[in-house]
Amino acid sequence: MPDSDRSAAVPPSLDEPALRAPSGPDQVGKTVAKGPAVHTDKRTAPATNPTRKHRGPLYAALDLGTNNCRLLIARPHDHGFRVLDGFTRIVRLGEGVSVTGRLGEAAMDRTIDALRQCRNKLREHQPARMRLIATEACRAAENGPAFLERVKEEVGLELEIVDRRTEAELAVTGCADLIDADTAGALIFDIGGGSSELAWLDFRGGRPKSQGRMPASIRSWQSLPVGVVSIAEKFGGVNVTPEVFEAMVNHVSDHLRQFRGREKLRQMIASHPVHLIGTSGTVTTLAGLHLGLERYERQKVDGLWMHRDQVDETMNVLIGMPFERRVAHPCIGRDRADLVLPGCAIFEAIRREWPTERVRVADRGLREGILISLMDADRTRSRASRYPRRNNNGG
Repeated sequence: MPDSDRSAAVPPSLDEPALRAPSGPDQVGKTVAKGPAVHTDKRTAPATNPTRKHRGPLYAALDLGTNNCRLLIARPHDHGFRVLDGFTRIVRLGEGVSVTGRLGEAAMDRTIDALRQCRNKLREHQPARMRLIATEACRAAENGPAFLERVKEEVGLELEIVDRRTEAELAVTGCADLIDADTAGALIFDIGGGSSELAWLDFRGGRPKSQGRMPASIRSWQSLPVGVVSIAEKFGGVNVTPEVFEAMVNHVSDHLRQFRGREKLRQMIASHPVHLIGTSGTVTTLAGLHLGLERYERQKVDGLWMHRDQVDETMNVLIGMPFERRVAHPCIGRDRADLVLPGCAIFEAIRREWPTERVRVADRGLREGILISLMDADRTRSRASRYPRRNNNGG
């Protein structure tokens, strides 16, 4: 099937449940591409009544990372939102940046092509509010800002390079409703292509009621200068022996030792209920393998709880899987076959540093965090305009 067919827009479903916290192990949905890495975000099915009029403004979020270009377009619904359209393509924008310090011409061309498709979707839906961000590849590359100027001129989209703190906060916001209600804290990690973000949330002094305010509970955070692409470029991702895998883990562990509050988090895990939340293709791939899926199904993966022994078992299977089998596996595919073990090494280093009994799998992240932040800000402004503060002096 040609890429143009794979990335065709999926009409919105008016009967699709809004994206929100799942109530059990089988949750809300998104598809991950098999074969060619271009697809529409299929959280919605074809509309049963396409003539029915929608209400409320549209919001859009675009996340241009080291490995992927992702877009979501959604409408507020109850306390969450309903996804109307989306787009994902593996572009590998940051390919070679860890070696050369610059974005490559072929990578920039691939990304420009993907961004044109995102622009077309934005023109079609005309969102009232949107935020378009670029992360580690454009932060780290010498020619990152110049590339975004080229995007502005050739595509007509203006992207902002966000700092690492903002990236961590958006990941927290996007995953906040997957945090267990009875936990004293959580460690959320987002394994990216060029960097990985960690955020320790501590609820012992209280817990925010709003998902958009969850970053207020961040006690410590760190942006690791390692991601699946940079690790693969340093150690290789095709023929990964157990010895190479251990070298990857040790490399990441060296960076984790700089985490502020490292020992205090360990103490909290030993004395209070704390769990991990992992948002990345690495963790969702492990979940798909654990479930034995013949094809990736987001509704079965997002929100899934995995216990420590289940992660151990699945990771060992993946480490022992030859590259050709990774390519052929429907939950991995050719585009991720050389990146999944570098991602597992980052995950393993985090698990060894802060061993918890459970991890919750999140097939969501920065885009969802952007949408929630935009919608929460508008709700706050709307409430403020309807109920202005009274003057205490009687005015």
